[in-house]
Amino acid sequence: MRRIFQNSIALMVVVIVMFLIIPLPETLLDILIITNISISIVILMVTMTISEALEFSIFPSLLLITTLFRLGLNVSTTRAILGFQGNGAPGTPVIQTFGELITQGNIVLGIIIFFIIVLVQFIVITKGAERVAEVAARFTLDAMPGKQMAIDADLSSGLINEQQARERRGKIQREADFYGAMDGATKIVKGDATMSLIITAINLIGGIIIGSINGVGDLGTVAQTYSIATIGDGLVSQLPALMISTATGMIVTRSVSEGSLNTDVIEQFARQPRAILTAGAVLIILGLIPGTPTLPLLIVGVGLAIFGYMMSGRLEQQEAAAAVQTEAPAEADMTAAPSETDYYKDINNVYGLLTVDPIEMEFGYSLIPLVDESSGGKLISRIVIFRRQYAQDMGFVIPSIRLHDSSALGTNQYVVKIKGEEVARGEILVDYYLALEPTNPAGEIDGIETIEPAYGIPSRWILPENKEMAEIYGYTVIDPLSVMQTHLSEVVRRHAYELLGRAEVIQLVENLKRNAPELVEEAVPDVLSYASLERLLRSLLKEGVPIRDLGTILETAVDSLNVTKDLDMVGENIRVALSRTITRRFCEHGQLRVVTLDAEVEKRVIASLSKNEQGIYLAMGPDLMQNIVSQLAEYLKKFNDLSQTPIVLTSQVIRIYLSRMLSQFYPGVYVLSFNEITSDVQIQSLGNITLDTALRADRKAAAV
Repeated sequence: MRRIFQNSIALMVVVIVMFLIIPLPETLLDILIITNISISIVILMVTMTISEALEFSIFPSLLLITTLFRLGLNVSTTRAILGFQGNGAPGTPVIQTFGELITQGNIVLGIIIFFIIVLVQFIVITKGAERVAEVAARFTLDAMPGKQMAIDADLSSGLINEQQARERRGKIQREADFYGAMDGATKIVKGDATMSLIITAINLIGGIIIGSINGVGDLGTVAQTYSIATIGDGLVSQLPALMISTATGMIVTRSVSEGSLNTDVIEQFARQPRAILTAGAVLIILGLIPGTPTLPLLIVGVGLAIFGYMMSGRLEQQEAAAAVQTEAPAEADMTAAPSETDYYKDINNVYGLLTVDPIEMEFGYSLIPLVDESSGGKLISRIVIFRRQYAQDMGFVIPSIRLHDSSALGTNQYVVKIKGEEVARGEILVDYYLALEPTNPAGEIDGIETIEPAYGIPSRWILPENKEMAEIYGYTVIDPLSVMQTHLSEVVRRHAYELLGRAEVIQLVENLKRNAPELVEEAVPDVLSYASLERLLRSLLKEGVPIRDLGTILETAVDSLNVTKDLDMVGENIRVALSRTITRRFCEHGQLRVVTLDAEVEKRVIASLSKNEQGIYLAMGPDLMQNIVSQLAEYLKKFNDLSQTPIVLTSQVIRIYLSRMLSQFYPGVYVLSFNEITSDVQIQSLGNITLDTALRADRKAAAV
């Protein structure tokens, strides 16, 4: 029995389909007709009492079921009308009652009123609901990316947790599915209205033909008999259809409401007492003009005036109460609020001035529209996407970026600060596009010459109308927002290691503890202190190595610390353990283009290593350093032509020391060791740094 109840709706749909085939007794048919009307009333009331559409998310499916139910009853009533044999009246008692109610002895008037009802539903309500559903579906789908980004922003800023974010994403998905279903369901309502006209015509024409053939009476009697039955049948069908159509319109317009329809209508009209008073006064004036229907105008006008006066008094009371509640705290704040001098007499308030933001971006007045979300700015959304992508790639969550305007900057300028100090500056033209110059452009484009701020590429600011021509000539055209966002992203990538502090390291460890508590308990802080782990992670981030696999990093660090206490060597062992990650990070299409060091150069570098109390350091002579740097500068041009990341490949022994030396001259050059590259990668050397003739001669002389 319980299983039957759980599948009752499915069984009901099957029974409704059977209505199209099985004849029904008149009494049962009348009961089903009344049931159909009552169901439509219930649905209409539900749509007017809900505050949002998702509270009645079954409506699209319910719309299909009720339409199928109504069509099944139409087929059954048509069978009853056309099967009339001349005893009594065609149809059922309910059909006859509704037919006589609307005709009142005048068949022509009844037909006109019936067709007016059908056309109102078909042209006004159904068509309007269809259009609203279509627009709501399109706008809901268009707004999904923005809503998803807003959720990510709230999640990143800590306003919501992961569970709340998951619930809000699910709600957005359900809204999109609901309005998409409603867009299709309104077509069912439109088809139902069309079908009702066809069935009405079939009942009327078919009834007259069958009645004349069966000898029910003369043509006038037959026409009157079947017209009443047809109008009654159409009315019992159209009343539920009209209410369902109205309910459809109600539910697709709930997106702008805050409560139920009853609450919204009463509250919003009550907030406009002047409009009600004005309407009442106009009606009273019209009622005093000779020749107008005085009594109805005065009754309605006085009623509106009284209602508006009552609402006006109530609104004034509410405003006065709200003013008292807000003014009292404001007065208390004014009396209690100290002056600026008195405020900073408290030394604790002075400490509040010492706060430094990890990342800060200041911008001029003209760039505010790119940032302000209320003006359509999308920089915050872009930053949210970048933060998420960087966390997935590198395993470190970038702190929140503080954005604010600055009167000290030019209107088109912006500045990026790390821990309160400027690290990058740029200038963009909001109404222009930035065209990056190709190596061999097909043509010259007019524009303002500049340098792309993120990568230093020669560029031009061009007008929007020249965008297509610039792309034809081979220029890469970028909008101003993307220029600023790309520059900010690259600055953050270069300085990410500075943003990794003790608090961030502890948070990363706590996050790992959820999945590997035994490893964390063994490693931190007994074997590896938080300070040492911070130093290791910073060195990896500084050289572009992801720290997402924190478990492997901790395991390798613990094993290495059992052999050596030199954190530099521990870091090199970690890099070897992360060889697949490093290879994926720098390898492209199975190839790794590098510059190598000659064996003689490596020997000279090894010979330059010295050791003191702080550890091993590189004490390279200026001639050898100049030789390496100058040759590397020539090879960097090849990397730029190939749009490849500059990589120097060397042995593990000198990798870290050579990397520190080269970073002073070329921060964008990465130094890798052979042990960090997996065996399935094809290494292609673009050049080999060797000792020049002068250095070789000096070496021979020194040997002699």
